[in-house]
Amino acid sequence: MIVQAEKMIKDVRVAMDMNYDSTRLLEENDIDTLSLNDIIYAKLTDAVRIVSMEAPLHLLEQGHQFGRKNIFWKENGKGWIILPDDFMRLVIFKMSDWNHPVNEVINEDNPLYLRQFSKWKGICGNPEKPVVAIVNRAEGKVLEFYSCKDNTASVEQAMYIPFPHIDDYGGIDVSERCYKAAVYRAASLALASLNDQQTTTMLELSKSLLT
Repeated sequence: MIVQAEKMIKDVRVAMDMNYDSTRLLEENDIDTLSLNDIIYAKLTDAVRIVSMEAPLHLLEQGHQFGRKNIFWKENGKGWIILPDDFMRLVIFKMSDWNHPVNEVINEDNPLYLRQFSKWKGICGNPEKPVVAIVNRAEGKVLEFYSCKDNTASVEQAMYIPFPHIDDYGGIDVSERCYKAAVYRAASLALASLNDQQTTTMLELSKSLLT
């Protein structure tokens, strides 16, 4: 859902129990100080990003589509897709001949990754037990899939969560079921910048809502 940053700031201030008109935090003549609202505003995207990465999939919204076109095929039904520039987290991916979708990914550091280069489909991923890797290539960040029966397969499902940002209309995209956790996380981040001891309390409240 799209939430106005102004509304989220108010909710964060309520969570911090500091819902009063913002004034300068230090001396009025100190041009380097920031208002409380400014501090919270600067933490909103970080809070949404952290919560969106930590949240279990059932708390996330459907996400954005990707990869319906431009599949790059390798041998033995293996292939890869260039990911969008704002790709942050995979929600679901499934090729048309797979028995089930995948929502957990591996990277180059995972010992399982080297097995994907085997020519034997019993060792690498296959339509019965597919594997998805997110890796960096010269073309950028890509999703590698292992593997299909052949290169006639197509992308059946491909959804992702983008990096959050505040748009030109002052809105920020955050999953409805993660919203309260994001509010408390923003409160924790803002309080941490103020060296307030309540930051830990806000952090724990945020984490408790991600179950």
